Amino acid sequence: MLTGKTIVLGVTGSIAAYKIANLASMLVKLNADVHVIMTQNATKFITPMTFETLTNNKCIVDTFDRNFSFDVKHVSLAKRGDLFMVAPCTANVIGKVAGGICDDMLTTTIMATKAPVLFAPAMNTGMWENPILQDNLNKLKHYGYHIIEPIVGRLACGDTGSGKMPSEETLLEHILLHLAKEKDLKGKRILVTAGPTQEAIDPVRFISNHSSGKMGYAIAKMAVLRGAEVTLVSGPVSIQPFAGIEKVDVKSAQEMFEAVTSRSVDQDVIIMCSAVADYKPAFCAEQKVKKSDDDMRIELTRTQDILGYLGEHKQKGQLLVGFSMETENLLANSRAKLEKKHADLICANSIASDQTGFAVDTNQVTLISQQEMKELPLCSKEETADMILDSLKDLL
Repeated sequence: MLTGKTIVLGVTGSIAAYKIANLASMLVKLNADVHVIMTQNATKFITPMTFETLTNNKCIVDTFDRNFSFDVKHVSLAKRGDLFMVAPCTANVIGKVAGGICDDMLTTTIMATKAPVLFAPAMNTGMWENPILQDNLNKLKHYGYHIIEPIVGRLACGDTGSGKMPSEETLLEHILLHLAKEKDLKGKRILVTAGPTQEAIDPVRFISNHSSGKMGYAIAKMAVLRGAEVTLVSGPVSIQPFAGIEKVDVKSAQEMFEAVTSRSVDQDVIIMCSAVADYKPAFCAEQKVKKSDDDMRIELTRTQDILGYLGEHKQKGQLLVGFSMETENLLANSRAKLEKKHADLICANSIASDQTGFAVDTNQVTLISQQEMKELPLCSKEETADMILDSLKDLL
């Protein structure tokens, strides 16, 4: 995914420096050419040899180091780097870059580069909340630098609060956002629904379905990697959304209906990938009178047809995509759904094998539009998502 990309990691003097060894390893596994620049203080927490072993490149610390083939390193790395990430980034380095101070190899190289620069601050909560630091961060944002906000957690000093550097996986996601895909959907607003909905029978039990949310989350991920502004309306699942995605949590079909329709007007594309519970339970009149656990009776009423509503109220130029999972007559029923729901594309989801359908990582989908019917190969859900987005891009 990062083949041919050069990434420069700047490591500063924070206890979180040890985590960047894992990040460097993850980047190398994605075929990136990784170079590390450390401040002198960073070498007190982790050795340059660690990074050299992981990246197979010399780790640069001293601006005047002569122990490498001659070139002006802060200039050559500044030109070669496709992206810079400073993680962990101390308040000291933030202040120096904001003030234009270049007194070591890291700050000098950052000043010389025209590549995107991402800062991942890590520090004590008091330092993070200091107004001087916040002013420096706003100054960096003003000049086009990117700030990855720290999270709340237990800090090395023993306090709990803001200032903890996000996980290596999160840092990697931010790198992928910039480099992994061509931004051919930049400027497009895409709303994706994912996962199941739940209709409560009582405080303990509910009606739902087997949807894991994997397909919807894959579509949201690939869309944001391609530059789209993505909103993900999700039922209860155990997946975390990719960086850069706005997530809206819902439970019931009515909550999903309200979340989607309230945001639908401003969307270029709406992709209904969720498996909505078709019925909601209600206690029958007899049960309300008897109030007996031994004589529980419920009646089922249809939930709101979200896709049908969106089709009837589709905005001019808006694309509407639905998913169809049928136990028989998949293609015929899916084409009928395309017409009935006024959709632009139906993704007919095969459940013919244990490699497709709910909870697995692969899928086989047939894309059905007014113009054509296209069967996609069996592949990962992310690859399937990319091919679905390819089809939509041609329609936008």
